[in-house]
Amino acid sequence: MRFTALTSGAVALALTASAAFAQDRAGWPDSFTVGTASQGGTYFAYGSGWANLVADELGISGGGEVTGGPMQNMALVHTGDAAFGMTTMGPAAESIQGTNPIAPGLQMTNACAMFPMYQTPFSVTTLSSSGIASIKDIPDGARIGFGPAGSTSDTYFPRMMETLGVNFERRNGGWTDLGGQLQDGLLDVIAFAAGVPVPAVSQLEVQTKVNIIEFTEEEQGKILETFPVSSFSIESSTYTTLENDARSVSMWNFAIANCDLPDDFVYAVVDVVMSDNDRMVSIHRAARSTLPEHWNKNEVMKWHPGAAKWFNENGASIAGEMVHGG
Repeated sequence: MRFTALTSGAVALALTASAAFAQDRAGWPDSFTVGTASQGGTYFAYGSGWANLVADELGISGGGEVTGGPMQNMALVHTGDAAFGMTTMGPAAESIQGTNPIAPGLQMTNACAMFPMYQTPFSVTTLSSSGIASIKDIPDGARIGFGPAGSTSDTYFPRMMETLGVNFERRNGGWTDLGGQLQDGLLDVIAFAAGVPVPAVSQLEVQTKVNIIEFTEEEQGKILETFPVSSFSIESSTYTTLENDARSVSMWNFAIANCDLPDDFVYAVVDVVMSDNDRMVSIHRAARSTLPEHWNKNEVMKWHPGAAKWFNENGASIAGEMVHGG
């Protein structure tokens, strides 16, 4: 009898806990998607990885979705067509101002900051056989692949090249496709803006000899003066091709969430991603920068209240006016 009574009590306690847990998830979506970018780029590998991690940990169906990159992700998350996405600070600022080319005039203020990801370095890759070993070596009319239309790379790298006096033919496409075109001689240069190591570059290194071109100090200085970027150094250990660190510039990336998602849902997602950096790094090495202390790299977007709550509980000091609805 005593065993039965204890068992009944345990069952009742379990049922009570289950009911409370279910109640805590009221309003949560049954599934979610994360807007990433094209296959072969860092966004797709990183975004699909954290989407799968969150889906496994929270027991919700979710995954990464191929998109055109940051500009499109801002639009998808703003409208709610994607729960989550990934963007860089430049495209985020343009989208909030209403200058996103996908929907000119629409201020995409319903996409909220969720967590810092990593810095996106801007780098140039060519085949060693091309003889191009510096920006100045790029010939007039060179065919340059700038990534998917509307991506961070496509938005900023052509302007950077023009600032540096490069004349080129502009080509767009997914990173894997552009890597194949470079190898086949259909492109002269690929201008990457992606977290390193870029999967497409790593694959090229396996198949052929490449040059990963750094900016000179003068070139870097011109870009820093003109664009919303920071100085960056690509570590030599990133690629087998590099013998020394490569001078570059970078732009911060943030994960974004539709601002209307339940606070406790977004809080739970942020907790999964930010609480175990080792697992994130196992998804992609760029996640070494996916750390709570980088919360202050966002000076553009309002924070989702659920995300702001997590970061403020973990050492941040996000001001109320920087929180959506605050």
